[in-house]
Amino acid sequence: MVKVYLGLGSNVGDRAETIRAAFAELSAFLVDARLSRLWCSRALYIEDQPDFINAAAGGDCELSPRQLLAAINTIEQTFGRDRHRERKKGPRSLDIDILLYGSLILTEPELIIPHTGLKERQFALFPLLDLDPGLRDPVSGEPYKAINEALPRQGIYLLE
Repeated sequence: MVKVYLGLGSNVGDRAETIRAAFAELSAFLVDARLSRLWCSRALYIEDQPDFINAAAGGDCELSPRQLLAAINTIEQTFGRDRHRERKKGPRSLDIDILLYGSLILTEPELIIPHTGLKERQFALFPLLDLDPGLRDPVSGEPYKAINEALPRQGIYLLE
């Protein structure tokens, strides 16, 4: 088993309920699954859309990285996500990203671990640090807490 961390986001429909329900689905294959607090954020890249609610989920997992990606893509589809019809970085009912998969460093056309945007996105870092404030970037060894503190504020605030 390997410790994995996933980022969850939603800005369509009942965002908080979607995150909580998706976490329940993720718990089917994450042992000792934990969910961070819920965070609100403005859209970072395409701003003419509703605010997001973000969270992170963590737990031990037996799935390979590719199996995990397939499983989370299935959960996204269950919640109405259609990657073929949506605008890239636009509104979405549910987005789940693999942030970390143990200390694995992987670069493939369909899957990059750690997630490429993690070091620039407070909407991913704040929830991730809720689960484990001592996490380090597997590539550089730098603490994610220091990376987050060095970023300009991006309008992230706690929902609860």
